[in-house]
Amino acid sequence: MNPIISARGLSKRFGRTLAVDHIDLNIPPGRIVGLIGPNGAGKTTAMKAILGLVTFDGELSVLGKNPAHERAALMEEVCFIADVAVLPRWIRVWQLIDLTEQIHPKFSRGKCLKYLAETKVTPQHKVKQLSKGMVAQLHLALVMAIDASLLVLDEPTLGLDIIYRKQFYTNLLNDYFDQERTILITTHQVEEIEHILTDLIFIQDGKIVLKASMDEVQQRYAELMVSKGQVEQARKLSPIYERELFGKHILLYDNADRAKLTELGEIHTPSIADLFVAKMKGSTREGISV
Repeated sequence: MNPIISARGLSKRFGRTLAVDHIDLNIPPGRIVGLIGPNGAGKTTAMKAILGLVTFDGELSVLGKNPAHERAALMEEVCFIADVAVLPRWIRVWQLIDLTEQIHPKFSRGKCLKYLAETKVTPQHKVKQLSKGMVAQLHLALVMAIDASLLVLDEPTLGLDIIYRKQFYTNLLNDYFDQERTILITTHQVEEIEHILTDLIFIQDGKIVLKASMDEVQQRYAELMVSKGQVEQARKLSPIYERELFGKHILLYDNADRAKLTELGEIHTPSIADLFVAKMKGSTREGISV
């Protein structure tokens, strides 16, 4: 099975800054991948390279094409959603549908209208008359009506309330995703995509610091909650991160002996957010080296 995205030594430099630092990637079809990193980590630059929006060094293939030289052909197979504010406010919905139909050969007007019929968005609305949640529904209807192999989402629910955010991802899973399509998501709201991801990538200072399937994350990482009396014993098992909450110590481990952890306290799989903090800060105890 050919990968949807394949990169070897992918790099991008802006002056003296190495924004993307020799990244290797191999993403097969039918995956939902979270690309997570702090501001300035290089995730947006990597995403732009994948979309053919910036030049790059190294090797990069997206759907078997080089984004730098075959962008027009590539975009027939790719959809992209950023912050929904990018839609022109003056345009009417029917004009936007007409424009999308003219631009994208794999767009289905009927499918788009079917999705919009389930919302309060009408063809006569102007974008500026819609709430941000309704604009998100419009944007998603346009995208779901395109038979694309790769969907790239860059902070797609930014500024939306929790109802619209949940609806966005529910519609995405129920009406768009299948075992042939791949979705690449970057967001700071990691808690709300945790349940839909199949794979996780953490990027920091242009480098990948974690690349694993969600199954591997569950098998590899464990959090242990202990009382103050057991904390020294827990530290001897080499946690990668430690924090304190309501008088309890929570220690995070990578490939630790779970039987030994169980003897000391309560163990569970860390959330993506907790794992992210641990990987970004490294082996620290409340900011102090252990």
